[in-house]
Amino acid sequence: MAETANPGAATRSGAEAMIAIRGLTKQFGTILAVDGVSFGVARGEVLGFLGPNGAGKSTTMKMATGFLAPTAGTATICGFEIQDKPIEAKRHIGYLPEGAPAYPDMTPAGFLDFCASIRGISGADKRRRITDVVDRIDLGEVLHQPIDTLSKGFKRRVGLAQALVHDPDVLILDEPTDGLDPNQKHEVRALIQELSARKAIVISTHILEEVHAVCSRAIVIARGKIVADDTPAGLESRSRHFNAVSVTIPVPMHDAARAELIRHNKVAAVEAGPVVNGAVTLLVIPKNGVDIVGDVGGTLRARQWPFDQIRVEQGRLDDVFRILTLPQS
Repeated sequence: MAETANPGAATRSGAEAMIAIRGLTKQFGTILAVDGVSFGVARGEVLGFLGPNGAGKSTTMKMATGFLAPTAGTATICGFEIQDKPIEAKRHIGYLPEGAPAYPDMTPAGFLDFCASIRGISGADKRRRITDVVDRIDLGEVLHQPIDTLSKGFKRRVGLAQALVHDPDVLILDEPTDGLDPNQKHEVRALIQELSARKAIVISTHILEEVHAVCSRAIVIARGKIVADDTPAGLESRSRHFNAVSVTIPVPMHDAARAELIRHNKVAAVEAGPVVNGAVTLLVIPKNGVDIVGDVGGTLRARQWPFDQIRVEQGRLDDVFRILTLPQS
């Protein structure tokens, strides 16, 4: 039975944190790789852990799972502090590390049998869990093939299977879809969504579409520090393209429409796309993300300029990511 988690490392929902990270810091010589990172993840949350290469994502995950000792700070899993009670904490963790290491001369069947055994699972329960995870991850066709001969995608899936075989409360997955083809990515993301209701999940990724697909929340880390912690929609609202309006108009009206729209006091900029089939798409960018779709449509209708394909953007996560993670001048 887990101990009661200490307060701190609050979750956004206010629920008790199954993963509680407090002030994690890691120094490698003169390099400060992780600098005082704190956050909490509750059951039912899928946290996307985002950052450029070298930002400290994998180092944080290694400290959270007990694979790397922190210079300072603590990580608590289901009430057990990872440094003080590592065995108890790790019983609750399913961890897919970077590179998905496995014994290359084993088959997936042998490797999963080994992983289940060292987790203390035996007999009919072990057979049931291995069968379940093989079906979930779709490993049947390579189950008895040496791991060393598998493709990168199948090796990644074997790594994910070992993280799930003991049905842990907490999943910490470092680039879970790395090396997978589009169909495999879709299957893994669907699996994560299916599991999310009863687990606390952290996914390290640099694939921004993955955040939209599976994450209820996202943390952005840069230079070892958290620079944003929000929902995907909240992050998108920081984009200059949030509530931008795209509208397609005939080429002859392009210059006049652009000049008229830029004069509007709610409009920051009007950008024109290429000419396609005699029409141009204008992107009307608002000031401070205000709602301008009514103003844009009203202006065009008042001038009796024909238009179609009017659409409101939700923001661009890649813009926000780039602004948050670029080196500060």
